[in-house]
Amino acid sequence: MSGPESTGRKQVHLAAQLPGIHNVTVWADPRSRSQIAFDSFRHLARTAERGRFDFFFLAEGLRLREHKGHLYDLDVVGRPENLTQLSALAAVTTRLGLAATVNATFNEPYEVARRLATLDHLSGGRAAWNVVTSFDAFTGENFRRGGFLAEGDRYARAAEFLATARELWDSWAEGDVRADAAAGAFVRPGAGRFAHHGEHFTITGRFTTPRPPQGHPVIIQAGDSPAGREFAAAEADVVFSKYNRLDQARAFYRDVKSRLARYGRTPDRLKILPTATVVVADSDAEAAAYADEITRAQVSPQTAIAHLEAVWGRDLSGYDPDGPLPDIDPAPDAQMLKGHSLFRRDRAGIAREWRALAEERGLSIRELVIEVSGGQTFVGSPHTVADAIDHFVRSDGADGFVLVPHLTPDGLDDFVDRVVPLLQEKGVFRRDYTGPTLRDHLGLPPGPERTPVPKETP
Repeated sequence: MSGPESTGRKQVHLAAQLPGIHNVTVWADPRSRSQIAFDSFRHLARTAERGRFDFFFLAEGLRLREHKGHLYDLDVVGRPENLTQLSALAAVTTRLGLAATVNATFNEPYEVARRLATLDHLSGGRAAWNVVTSFDAFTGENFRRGGFLAEGDRYARAAEFLATARELWDSWAEGDVRADAAAGAFVRPGAGRFAHHGEHFTITGRFTTPRPPQGHPVIIQAGDSPAGREFAAAEADVVFSKYNRLDQARAFYRDVKSRLARYGRTPDRLKILPTATVVVADSDAEAAAYADEITRAQVSPQTAIAHLEAVWGRDLSGYDPDGPLPDIDPAPDAQMLKGHSLFRRDRAGIAREWRALAEERGLSIRELVIEVSGGQTFVGSPHTVADAIDHFVRSDGADGFVLVPHLTPDGLDDFVDRVVPLLQEKGVFRRDYTGPTLRDHLGLPPGPERTPVPKETP
């Protein structure tokens, strides 16, 4: 064997995301182009494929968020539906994985399983499903379901949803579809038959779409709660992590990987990928200056106040973004930003932490929001960035990263052209794809890979 895999060094996995929410994108940059035109999606996907990334990821919300009764102006309006967009991208890429967020609270297993199986067929085995749940009745209003599902039941429904989808994919076996020169295709009599009887779903019938090329599309999950971590250990192939500080990332990595054995799985069967931003320039100093410029564009004075209002639950428009934090406590039940999944619990505790940090470091409102927003993850010359990514992965802080560019659609060009070759020279990143499917890229077997074993009772 030749190439990175023969070096014995831990390999870096990379994915790309086209952002659609929060204040990641710098809208005002003169190089920024459409956030919804297909050309933008195509450019970023092809750049990721040119860089031999594992997959291209699209997040999705089912309702436009509102701030003080108006559409939240940091979110993209008019973003095309994920699976439709990725089906189009399947025609202009050849190896890149195609990952979509699809909600398990406001959809049904039969429909989602069929659409994902179709994407896997169209792409030759490159589909992935980021399984998410919805927490609020605000989103539910779009589906006339309101708060029909208690928050504590979300993962139970999601687990049964996924199990049901897998039953549908497994209802077709190898050889169920045969070709005949005279009669065309024909199907074995039992193909596609299913029957599921559970707490959330009771469905019977015949699944219309043959078994996906990967067996099962790759399953992605992003929950950080204890229930979310357990769901990931039992069901997911990839976990999106929010931790980009090495000490916190290593703790999350150890915790989630340690849960896998309870489900008959080995640590290599689950890839942990934090989201990350990258700023590359000719020198570290130039990159640092550029990163500061980007961050201040992302967190404008208005954005800083809106971010603070999401925690305080109060109208803070009269406060100076360059002044101190409010000396009042958050309103216990008020919600200024609807549809936002952050800062939903213990907002008073978050406010105390932020106030202590601001006092300790003398930070204004805007400076504090920049600090707690995380800033840019990897900043420096190409060599500095490549070394930092390699070190983070070798230290078991992650198995790789989902890169979120601040610029659409050219935000990954410098990274692919200048950093990826250095990772390849280090022997920690592939020089070419070694197989046609996303499971090949991730080093995963075709699904289903296992039969979960029940956890031991303490």
